[in-house]
Amino acid sequence: MIRIAVANQKGGVGKTTTAINLATALAATGWRTLIIDLDPQGNASTGLGIKQSQREYSSYELLRGDATLAECAIPTAVPRLDIVPATVDLSGAEIELIEFQDRLHRMQQALADAEAGQWDICLIDCPPSLGMLTLNALIAAESLIVPLQCEFFALEGLSQLLTTVERVRERFNQKLSILGVALTMFDRRNRLTDQVSDDVREVLGPVVFETVIPRNVRLSEAPSHGLPALIYDHRCAGSAAYIALARELIDRLPNVRKAA
Repeated sequence: MIRIAVANQKGGVGKTTTAINLATALAATGWRTLIIDLDPQGNASTGLGIKQSQREYSSYELLRGDATLAECAIPTAVPRLDIVPATVDLSGAEIELIEFQDRLHRMQQALADAEAGQWDICLIDCPPSLGMLTLNALIAAESLIVPLQCEFFALEGLSQLLTTVERVRERFNQKLSILGVALTMFDRRNRLTDQVSDDVREVLGPVVFETVIPRNVRLSEAPSHGLPALIYDHRCAGSAAYIALARELIDRLPNVRKAA
């Protein structure tokens, strides 16, 4: 199972929207896809229409070892897309995990214990911080997608994230690599947007995806209906961009287990 963390310690950059819609696009092209909602806000769960009553087991129980990955994962309305939902209990996990000696490797162990062949790919939606939950995801993952809002302050946060990734690679997970940086909330009417985009591409080069995700009302509306934008309105500009981004993502993935 290919494991990808979707992370940025800055909030409001389109991280969960990116995770949901990329997962939907992958599932639509034949990938057996799993999302792990590792954000205590549970936005990925809500955005996929998972009600609180359906969250008997969550990523909280998964991290604590109180339930297996198979027990926590539940199907969504999207064929071939499952999710490990999040609950508010996860907000206390960072404190509770301190008592575990392997506290930074809990997610890695949970994924290692998963039944082989059940899913082709797993996206881990991280909280907007660089705390223990995000570190668990980075240590468990093989690669990282970084949604980056096209605004000046986002660049400052990116440097901090890259430093953290390098430290994780050196100390815990030598296989961790940055699969791509996805530019989000792109507004061609704003000259600063173009400037930020150019600066990021100049510094990071080909690691930045060619596809940019525009500011789009339909992307914002979709979660309130419990649907990915690709299903809520597959013809809107935001959905078209995420379909293109998914194509780029698939081209960057290992050749193993690629869907037809």
